[in-house]
Order: sequence, then C-alpha cells, then structure tokens
Amino acid sequence: MKILITGATGLIGRKLTGRLLEQSHQITALSRAPERAAKLLGSQVQVWETLEGKTTLDGFDAVINLAGEPIADKRWTKQHKALLCESRWQLTEKLATLINASQTPPSVFISGSAVGYYGDQGQALVPEDEPPNKQFTWQLCARWEALAMSAQSPVTRVCLLRTGIVLAEKGGALAKIVLPFRAGLGGPIGDGQQYMPWIHISDMIDGILFLLAHETLSGPFNMVSPYPARNEQFSALLGEVLHRPAFMRAPAPVVRLLMGESAVLVLGGQRAVPRRLEAAGFEFKHQELKEALEDLLA
Repeated sequence: MKILITGATGLIGRKLTGRLLEQSHQITALSRAPERAAKLLGSQVQVWETLEGKTTLDGFDAVINLAGEPIADKRWTKQHKALLCESRWQLTEKLATLINASQTPPSVFISGSAVGYYGDQGQALVPEDEPPNKQFTWQLCARWEALAMSAQSPVTRVCLLRTGIVLAEKGGALAKIVLPFRAGLGGPIGDGQQYMPWIHISDMIDGILFLLAHETLSGPFNMVSPYPARNEQFSALLGEVLHRPAFMRAPAPVVRLLMGESAVLVLGGQRAVPRRLEAAGFEFKHQELKEALEDLLA
C-alpha cells in the first residue's frame, strides 16, 4: 500500500513506520522538520514538509493521522488550549478536504483521538458508546473526530483511535512516570482510585495494523488494554518492577496547584475497555500491567 502518515516522528509514528516498511509498504511522512524526519525514519521514507499546493490525495491507499501537540507537557492556558486544538483540528480538516476532493481517494483514513473524549468517568466502565462528560478534553476530541469523520464515504472508511496511555521502553508517558520512582520518590497521585487506561506500544501498533487490514471496520476504537489499572495499583506494580518504594503520595491539592486545569489528566481517568477491537477479533499480546512493565523496563 501507499500510505501517508502525519506525526510519523512521534512515539507511535516511528514504531508504526518501521513496521510498515518491514511489510514493504510505501510511506510518505508529513513533517514540519523534514531533515529531522528523514534522519529518524530513513531514506526509504519520502518526506513532505507541508500539504500546501496539494489538491487531492489521489494515489494513496491509506492515510494515518497521528499529529498533535502533546497535551500533558504544559499548563492549559487559554493560548495553549488553542494550540492543542489547532494542531489537531486544522490538519485533520485539511486531510479530510483532500480525501473528499480525490477522484480515487484512500480506502481508509485512520485518525488519532484519545480516551480524553469521555472526560473524567470515575469508576464507570467505558466502552466506545459511553456518553462523554463534556470537559475540555471532550471538546478537543469531539471536534477532532467530527472533522475526521467528514472524510467518510462509500469508498473511504474512517477509524478513530481513542488512545490511552501508551507505554513504551523509551519516551512517552512511562519515561516521565519512571523518573521519581527510580529516585525512590514514586507513589500514587491523589487518592489513587482513578483509572489509568494503558496500552503496550506493540499492541498499539498491532491494533493500527489490524484496523488497516480489516476492510469492514470503521468508527471509534478504544486503543487500550482490556484491563485498565487504578493509579494506586499502577504505582505499586511499577515500584515492584523497578525494585523501588512506591509510597510517596502526591496530594491532590498540590497537583492542582502545579498543573491547574490540566490536573484532570492525572487526578481523573477512564476505565476504558477495547470492546470493539476485541469484538472484531483483535488479540492483545500484553493484557496484564505487570507483565507489560516487565517487558518494557527489564
């Protein structure tokens, strides 16, 4: 297949591009830093710096949209919220417009989203049809998804990746979480009862490839392990795997003071489950959190 990927230099994008190249697909990556992208992804990948001047996506069999500013790296000021939205909405809208303008459009558009679509769900089980709590993360993801779905047609199916916390051996959320634990300062956040919907990076990549290959699948998919963990359980297992203590609890008021509105990302959560992926026949290689952490951190 000939595939266009945005966000190809990110945590998921790099792994996915490598796997697709191994399968002999032709990859074009969209990157604002083309020289860096070419260095990271290799000479087999064609790199576009912009979509300016493009009028269609004729010739592509698939588009995978993974781009977007990191949501947890900074406080949510009004300006940063706007940046988070624009980095997702504008590119997704442009891709959908190009797909709709194509005479022979891609057969599939796989576009990023997040379990943040649901907002903070407390202890409730969250399959894909769970009504959202309309917080900022819902506003961000709902518009993002709607723009992607505008590309759906009888010839183009759209799959939405409602992604949880992607655990990888290098980079991403796990690298940040591990730091205080290695120093012996790790522990639960707040009351520790909030759910952390997680997924091993290899299952994330396999899940995207599964959606790419199965021509009957479309709509939203929770890209999470079948067994989300409470923050307290996650902390205890991470401490066990690292052979470090895990009792330095971060009080919720301190977290809110440091993070402001974005504290909901760590004090809230979603007990999200991959109901639609499993119903379609996808099998996870890493279902249990302790095994996943051992695999990544051994």
